[in-house]
Amino acid sequence: MAVMNSSIEKKLWDAADALRTNSRLKSSEYATPVLGLIFLRFADYRFTLAKEKIETQNQNSRRQVGGKIDYQHLGVLYVPETARYSCLLNLPEDADISKAVTQAMKDIEEENPAFDLKGALPQQYSRIPKDILISLLKAFSEIDMSEHNGDTFGAIYEYFLGKFASSEGQKGGEFFTPNSLVRLIVEILEPYSGLLLDPACGSGGMFVQSAKFVNYHNGSSDRDISIYGQENVMDTVKLCKMNLAVHGIQGDIRLFNTYYENVHKCYQRMNYVMANPPFNAKGVDKDRIKGDRRYPFGIPTTDNANYIWIQEFYSAMKPGEGKAGFVMANSAADARGSELEIRKQIIEKQAVDVMISIGSNFFYNVTLPCTLWFFDNHKTNHDRKDTVLFIDARNTFTQVDRAHREFSDAQLEFLANIVRMYQNKDIENHFNSAELLQEQFPNGKYQDVAGLCKVASIADIEAQGWSLNPGRYVGTQVEEFDEEDFFDSFTALNAKLLQLNEQAQQIERAIEENFLLLVNGNE
Repeated sequence: MAVMNSSIEKKLWDAADALRTNSRLKSSEYATPVLGLIFLRFADYRFTLAKEKIETQNQNSRRQVGGKIDYQHLGVLYVPETARYSCLLNLPEDADISKAVTQAMKDIEEENPAFDLKGALPQQYSRIPKDILISLLKAFSEIDMSEHNGDTFGAIYEYFLGKFASSEGQKGGEFFTPNSLVRLIVEILEPYSGLLLDPACGSGGMFVQSAKFVNYHNGSSDRDISIYGQENVMDTVKLCKMNLAVHGIQGDIRLFNTYYENVHKCYQRMNYVMANPPFNAKGVDKDRIKGDRRYPFGIPTTDNANYIWIQEFYSAMKPGEGKAGFVMANSAADARGSELEIRKQIIEKQAVDVMISIGSNFFYNVTLPCTLWFFDNHKTNHDRKDTVLFIDARNTFTQVDRAHREFSDAQLEFLANIVRMYQNKDIENHFNSAELLQEQFPNGKYQDVAGLCKVASIADIEAQGWSLNPGRYVGTQVEEFDEEDFFDSFTALNAKLLQLNEQAQQIERAIEENFLLLVNGNE
């Protein structure tokens, strides 16, 4: 979740978190208004750049000011005068700041119907103390985004989502998936064009990263991909719509419960499916989903929705070409009973393509590890149709702080390149992952590496009881024995042990002497 530097991160977060100290609002209550101000600042910045571009293009024509449609074509929100950041900053001291900010949000919604923002932008600013609201406006205005081509505020938005997720504990996971996991899913799926679905879309991170992927690879996200999302929490739907608009992305995001309603008619329709569904969810009304064609392998008998979600993703893929990538609880890979039977059928359909184990501490609110699953309906046309690639990435990470980890750009590209080699695609080296690849794959081609990756056949998987746990296949890494290094390490450890033993003896003598003094003094 990289931002330009930690001092700016801290300054902005401290300004926002002052609400927790100086008001009665909980983080769940002030998160959306604060994100709304970030949205407003970024929207205004992008609008200003677009306005200059449009005016330059029209300087020789009678039409000096661009209309709203011109901004829409540039993927930019039209910001009316009342919603300009400079206008809000320069309001007189006796002005009703909260009313002005609320009106700014309403005006942006009204002026931009194409971005489907009606009712999505926060309007609860009357609950924020005036001095705090002013300090927030000033804090966000002081960031110079010109050196970062506008990407800075998108990164800050993601940073705040992560911070609010962390402060909200388990509840925060409803809207935020760590950027490392989202990026890895997108890099492996490679969504160059087509229909994208996230039926548990949270704040829309999968969509944002997919759009970035398309644009980075010389495509056009507004023309090449169509975005469809579902969520069953209204506040999360609003966050998603804000996040898409912040990045100039249009999408169809709906408030529906995915278990029971297929609002986008996505059965066997989607080119790409990506999601981070709630783990081990309970309480799904199975009577309501019996006979639903989205669950072709049966309804699990256990009160656990993991395999309902897995079938949801499987069924949404377009036959012969659809792909899916999603985050799943580790337990699903080895689940028994009715879940095993469902897993067996999916494996036998040759849909499972890649399985990746992710270590603990990647999420902001839980320490649990997880597994990334990848389906590919197109693999039946390839030699790998009867195989699955297993990757153990638990030892691949960068420590962010004591409690959190992420993938560096090079590590992320390295993992994605393992999949590309397995799929006989060209590797990428935008983030200097070549050195990591050379170390493990000296011939530049895929090979099994103990402790890292293994290609297993469906027969191998059947022999393992239809388990999709990468640890069962990858094994442990074989380390070369360095006699000289071992001798040096052993000598150092032995010296440390002797030192600790001497200290222990000194402490033991001191305790004995103090005990005798205590006993003699009481006689």
